[in-house]
Order: sequence, then structure tokens, then C-alpha cells
Amino acid sequence: MKVLLHACCAPCSIYCIDTLKKENVNIDLFWYNLNIHPYSEYIKRKETLEKYSKMIDINVIYKDYYGLRAFTKNVIDDLDNRCEYCYRIRLMETAKYAKENGYDAFSTTLLVSPYQKHDIIKTIAEDIALKLGITFLYRDFRVGFREGQAKARELELYRQKYCGCIFSEEYIYV
Repeated sequence: MKVLLHACCAPCSIYCIDTLKKENVNIDLFWYNLNIHPYSEYIKRKETLEKYSKMIDINVIYKDYYGLRAFTKNVIDDLDNRCEYCYRIRLMETAKYAKENGYDAFSTTLLVSPYQKHDIIKTIAEDIALKLGITFLYRDFRVGFREGQAKARELELYRQKYCGCIFSEEYIYV
């Protein structure tokens, strides 16, 4: 099976990649994260994914778009539901690319984080899969979150303290 795995960052990718490789899944990563702000954070995460992908020799497709204006414009009037918009826009791009480029399925590293809204991610991805006619490969990777983070620390990869959304950054300080 050939899967396009949306990657939010290198540390969250580790356990997902390791698990899927054990299942003999052929994986390419897909970088599309218009939610990550400020720009310096966006660059750190992208460069860390580039570094890690070279370490493990995995292909990454970069849809390199720093989307501060688009993201904030689309969430500012409903900040409490910004995560749903964020998940939908990134998963839709991943699924479209997967469908247009011959992948059997798509998935996301967002499913590893105990801090993300797992059920909403799954529902949105399943909805997108139905609409586009492509399989959503669901895995609850949360059991491996700490293991992946520990490995990232060992590899001296940059590990961020918030999801990327400028509005969530405040939670690390308050």
C-alpha cells in the first residue's frame, strides 16, 4: 500500500513512520502547514523535517506555503473552532495530492498527539475520503507519542511546545 502521510513536524512523524514501516506500508510525507506561526517557527519545523527525512531516507513532498494571512482570515471570527478549519484545510490538500498522484490512501501525523482533537481529525478525514474517493488510513498513534518524542530528543531534533497556531502559542505562557 502506498500512503501519503501529512507531516505536521518531524517529532510527531517518528512513531507514525516507524509503525507504518513495520506494516510494510510505502510512505511519502506531505508538508502543508499554513497554521504554523510565526515565520521563524514555520522555518524551524520545516528544516527539522528536512533534516529528519534525510536521516531516514524518506521522500517528502513540500507544499511550501506560509499561510499567516489566509489562516488568520479564516479563523479569526470563530477562534474556538479554529482547529476544525486547520485540520480540514491540511487534510484536504493531502488527500487531493494523494488522489491526483496515485496513492492508495492518506493519513496524518496529527493522530499521534494526545493534545490534538483526535475524534474531530478522524471524522474530517473520513468525510474528505468519501468526497474524494480515496482511502483514509486511520491509526491511533497516541500510544507512541512519548516514544517518538524521546527518539526526537535523542536525535537532537527541534521539538516545539505548541501545535503551531499563533493562537495556541499563548497556552505555553499562561
